[in-house]
Amino acid sequence: MKEHRMKLGIMVLAMAVIVTISACKKKTAPAPPPPPPAAAPTASLTANPAIIQQGQATTLSWTTQNATEVTLEGMGRVGPSGSQTVTPKTSTTYRLTAKGAGGTQEATARVTVTAPPPVTSAAAAGEREMFVRNMKDIYFDYDKYDVRASEQPSLQADAAFLKSHPGIRFTIEGHCDERGSAEYNLALGDNRANSVKQALVKLGVPAGSIKTISYGKEKPVCTAANETCWQQNRRAHFAYGQ
Repeated sequence: MKEHRMKLGIMVLAMAVIVTISACKKKTAPAPPPPPPAAAPTASLTANPAIIQQGQATTLSWTTQNATEVTLEGMGRVGPSGSQTVTPKTSTTYRLTAKGAGGTQEATARVTVTAPPPVTSAAAAGEREMFVRNMKDIYFDYDKYDVRASEQPSLQADAAFLKSHPGIRFTIEGHCDERGSAEYNLALGDNRANSVKQALVKLGVPAGSIKTISYGKEKPVCTAANETCWQQNRRAHFAYGQ
């Protein structure tokens, strides 16, 4: 009987060991950690120079990282880094797009195209100099815009010069002294400029050659706070060209 119990105990112990081993074998191995996320692309784009005149060229330069596809708007696919000379006709914003497993990144570069400076011939330069030398400003009384009698000789001389040079186009600038609000003086300066324009037209100067503008009190020729200085600022000034 004792021997039978020992055998039974051994069998139970063996079965326990077997169950334990089986349970260990059935445990699922832990999942491997997820791979790190793909790095986001980077992109940069520059234009040198960024401001050009019409007809001039500029160089676009770009660099990218972590990108599998790089495109430059208007040029298609390009390398991950490089440069390209372009000659835009008008101001243009260039756009670089870098795509990769980590997403999309864009970069832009603005090229501003300016008009070339006007070609000034020797004849035009001489005409401008002659205009500046002969045209005399017209001065006004305080808070007035009618051409006063004392300014009529200057106005007559201005008209005579302009009629002898009918091709000249010019601008009459209306100016005021510092007293009064900016809004009030802009209106007064406009009246002064147009008053002189009307007087010149009556004297035979073509209206189409005249443009007017008001600067109010924004462009004084004298900054002292006294009547002598204020009188210099109450004027209609003639500027060559329009």
